[in-house]
Amino acid sequence: MEPSPKNVDLEFIELGTGPLFTMLHPGGTDARALTPIIQRFAEQYRVLAPDRRGHGRTPDTDGPMTFESMALDTIRFLEQHTSGPAPLLGYSDGAVVALLVALRRPDLVSHLVFVSGVYSLAGWPAETLDADVPEFMVDAYAEVSPHGRAHYAVVVEKLRRMHAQGPTLTPADLATIRMPVLVLVGDDDDMALEHIVELYRALPAGELAVVPHASHGVLVEKPDLCRDLIVEFLRPDKPETFAPVRRAPSV
Repeated sequence: MEPSPKNVDLEFIELGTGPLFTMLHPGGTDARALTPIIQRFAEQYRVLAPDRRGHGRTPDTDGPMTFESMALDTIRFLEQHTSGPAPLLGYSDGAVVALLVALRRPDLVSHLVFVSGVYSLAGWPAETLDADVPEFMVDAYAEVSPHGRAHYAVVVEKLRRMHAQGPTLTPADLATIRMPVLVLVGDDDDMALEHIVELYRALPAGELAVVPHASHGVLVEKPDLCRDLIVEFLRPDKPETFAPVRRAPSV
């Protein structure tokens, strides 16, 4: 992983009390995009949702944005705010960042919830990357950014370049992730389900949830169902399944 060009103190939302649960927002937005799922987990957890560099209230820096630098920022954030491994959720670009954090610092992540992301360049759909940015995202950025509305065009261009360069993980990389991972997507999500299945199959302790009648906005569209799926994933007392194949005990 390349060194971060500059340490960034991440602004963040904090809600609830209890064990820690950190959540990483999609690209081009900020932690407020996670509000529906944050609210549902704040009843049981102390939820932290940082704004990544150049997003929301966290300042941009000179130079490019990369998934690697954002992962380093997140690792530093977790080191500052956690005392041991805890659940980590990443959504879209945040899922890529969370995946890199789990690879680099598994001591910080007990469970990974990977929502609507990709693990390699092959997963990005060209029509999504080339799409125009909705005006509501520009308005949301202007509401809180320390740089003002005009800087959003700079952020968008940095994100386009970032998406053209990564992520570049392989199934062999994914096979080294030993913690439980829930791969969660909408059935009409941006990336091809074939890519998601490849990701799931490469993870030694992967679980898969495809949410019906949901798009790339799955956490916002179906927050109650997603909460229930994530709660089930996190439970420590999972029962044995009746006829396991992938998780069948070795003899």
